[in-house]
Amino acid sequence: MTETRILVLIPARMAASRLPGKPLLDIAGLPMIVHVLRRAEAAKIGRVAVATDTPEIAAAVTSHGGEAVMTRADHPSGSDRIYEALGTLDPRGEAEIVVNLQGDFPTISPDNIRDVLAPLTDPAVDIATLAAEIHTEEDSTNPNVVKMVGSPLGAGRMRALYFTRATAPWGDGPRYHHIGLYAYRRAALERFVALPPSPLERQEKLEQLRAIEAGMRIDASIVATVPRGVDTPADLETTRQILAKT
Repeated sequence: MTETRILVLIPARMAASRLPGKPLLDIAGLPMIVHVLRRAEAAKIGRVAVATDTPEIAAAVTSHGGEAVMTRADHPSGSDRIYEALGTLDPRGEAEIVVNLQGDFPTISPDNIRDVLAPLTDPAVDIATLAAEIHTEEDSTNPNVVKMVGSPLGAGRMRALYFTRATAPWGDGPRYHHIGLYAYRRAALERFVALPPSPLERQEKLEQLRAIEAGMRIDASIVATVPRGVDTPADLETTRQILAKT
């Protein structure tokens, strides 16, 4: 895949219930959103932009040399936000792949961002994502750790069958932590945002189930580590300690 075909979009907003204003929180001297931007740029897979409804976030991004695009404030999800941004940044439809990178993954590795593209070499795949094997009972039973139930397709790849907050699958064998990084074919993103929320999506509060229920195919690259998301003050402090050492 050439870089001109791929657009990496980072949705960011200020209204996080557990950690308000988190895109602009300082981590090792930079706003968190700038750390994510730097990781995406270092992946070197294509054009990178932050999609936001907040002028202060856009200003922070542009002041550090990044690209920002303003979007409406009423989007229900990051997927809807990046779809609006896609239309603004690429009205001629030249980008074929759209990567949705969460703005609260300041420790994600550029390698993992590149890894998400691998399943899209198969034309049958609509959406690609990442997962990592769970190694602790605590993570297996934690409803905040989303599990991907899938069918192995070979070394380092699985086809997703379901996503759940429950401990699944049952019995002996590996379980996988789903990592919320997605690469969409452009047509798949267009179809996805046009669909209404699905019953299982509402029940599990997992947006990706909308695609599964609609018959869309999601495959995952299996990676070795899970990037640390920043959702709480404790997460923020841990991330500050990690990035202070780099």
